[in-house]
Amino acid sequence: MAIGDLTEVTLGDCSDLHYVDTGMFDAPGFGAVYILDAERPAVVDSGIGTNYERVLDAMAAVGVEPTDLEVVALTHVHLDHAGGAGFLAEACPNATVAVHEIGASHVADPSRLVAGTKAAVGDQWEFYTEPKPVPESRIRELADGDELDLGDRRLRVHHAPGHAPHQVVFENRAERTVFTADAAGIYVRERDAVFQTSPPANFDLEQCLADVRMLRDLNPEVLCYPHFGAAEAAGRLDEYETVLPEWVERVAEKREELGDDEAVADHFAAAADLGDVWGERKAREEARLNVRGVLGYLDERESGE
Repeated sequence: MAIGDLTEVTLGDCSDLHYVDTGMFDAPGFGAVYILDAERPAVVDSGIGTNYERVLDAMAAVGVEPTDLEVVALTHVHLDHAGGAGFLAEACPNATVAVHEIGASHVADPSRLVAGTKAAVGDQWEFYTEPKPVPESRIRELADGDELDLGDRRLRVHHAPGHAPHQVVFENRAERTVFTADAAGIYVRERDAVFQTSPPANFDLEQCLADVRMLRDLNPEVLCYPHFGAAEAAGRLDEYETVLPEWVERVAEKREELGDDEAVADHFAAAADLGDVWGERKAREEARLNVRGVLGYLDERESGE
């Protein structure tokens, strides 16, 4: 699969569901936006914003015109998921941007989110673009248990705050499909494996594991990962429940060994083994980001003991 490719999801009972590779960070197979060609068409997440035209092109290929789009459903407001919301709202004048109530203010005024993202991603900011604010009148605030009515299907909202306090997952119960946000990790199709995601500044291991258990209780058949693509659910959540604490333990042990946080980040960046999938630079920077999130979590845990 290449940047810009559009894929129809045919797993399980999925229907009228596609995703596009947005080319996030100029890396194939890293960022997906989902298109639901429902009675009330919707997209799930918006991508980073830099290449939002790819989302519009994918909508057109599916048969959804900009004036047809009714919902931009954001799993959370990290800019790799919500940075394009303002661009899509501008291009799609009838669309409402749906986001958890904690993140709504950041969609309306992204300035603090931009500052935090720049601090977190460092040189990777070159792949981003300044997000456009979404008018408050076009934002729908979501809470746990809400539903998005798309006419011939519904997406139920489940709060999943371990990765970020404003994160939700969307469940299509009729088709046993869940749009996972970052609550189920990163799915790498080339390895048929799930990898950790633990960026700063809100990563919380215990809550992340609680989110995994919540997802398991939904008993999904298909998981739609924003990073990256749709996969059968069998075993994936069990896998992530093992991967995530093992990752945190590895970082904690390396910190104790090296005694220097930057050296810990350098170690895992050098050891990153997904360069053949995303490119060496993105693989290294993703490792650094995930290490920093775990180190912050370990600091918080120690201060609370």
